[in-house]
Amino acid sequence: MPTRMANPGKTKMTQRRIAELAGVSQATVSLVLNGKADAEVRIPASTRQRVLDVIAGTSYVADPAARRLAGVGNKILGVFTYEPAFPSASIDFYTPLLTGIEAEAEKLGCDLLVFTSAPVENSRRRLFHENNRLGLADGALLLGREMDPVELQRLVAMDFPFVAIGRRDVDGVPYVGVDYATGTALLARRAYDLGHRRFALLHLDSTGESGLDRQRGFHDELATHPDARVWTGPATSGNLAPIWRSIRDFAPTVVFVESPEHAAELARIARDDGVEIPRDLSVVVLGEVAVPDALATDFTRLSPPRVRLGAEAVILLSRMLDPDDEPAPAELRRLLDCGIADGATLVAPVTA
Repeated sequence: MPTRMANPGKTKMTQRRIAELAGVSQATVSLVLNGKADAEVRIPASTRQRVLDVIAGTSYVADPAARRLAGVGNKILGVFTYEPAFPSASIDFYTPLLTGIEAEAEKLGCDLLVFTSAPVENSRRRLFHENNRLGLADGALLLGREMDPVELQRLVAMDFPFVAIGRRDVDGVPYVGVDYATGTALLARRAYDLGHRRFALLHLDSTGESGLDRQRGFHDELATHPDARVWTGPATSGNLAPIWRSIRDFAPTVVFVESPEHAAELARIARDDGVEIPRDLSVVVLGEVAVPDALATDFTRLSPPRVRLGAEAVILLSRMLDPDDEPAPAELRRLLDCGIADGATLVAPVTA
């Protein structure tokens, strides 16, 4: 199974060699080439200039998009989704990720191979099976709310180049994810500062890291406020009426909902029960649908950068495949900041 493939018939100046000549790390050379030495990372001007002087005196061409995967494998990137990507229920989740993946792959001159032969069991695919075609791709991108840790460990042990989209707890797994914990904590703090003291959290019935991160951010923030009261529960079925009764009995002034679809359904049930949103009950959504105007209500919500997430995952995978590049350990596991859409459903409670 291919991993990294260099072009043995051609000698060229590499980032590794530039680092040696300049007396710096390869990570520093990469930051200078990518234009991050000034804006994002503090690198002394003298060090930056030393790297540029070495580059100027060599034949190195700093054009990562044009050269990153030159001479590497088949220039095919695999895409594997643990949940089927194209049913209507999945489109909102996968569409922006695939949009970012496709755009960045096009810049790199790579083709995408979607692994659709994997069998689906209990609404989830298995990456390893008798018809496995991983070997056709130079590396792979993995997508899914939940991923099989055993399969991830097997990929790591095989030294097969891959990047998981979304934070993963498995050792050695490269990923690009979203910092949902911080985003959720910021929204919980905003609600507290508005005067809310009784909070409810309706989360997905899932062990996926992104959901657990949301729950962690919510609880960690409210744990700093001794007067905050909290109800939490999972959405274990499509029928939210019994859940609404439990929430109503707790009498929160604000409810946080992980799923946008659940938020829309819960808001409808609440209105039918005579509860006006947001006057009587504020609603905060910990995610965002991909299709504009898919939900009639302009919820206050997290707005993860999912198009960028897909693109950044391709960039990281291309760097892992590039024989002239070697991402630093910190670059192999990244979390992107999660945006917040103000919306119109988080206001001060009438009891404040």
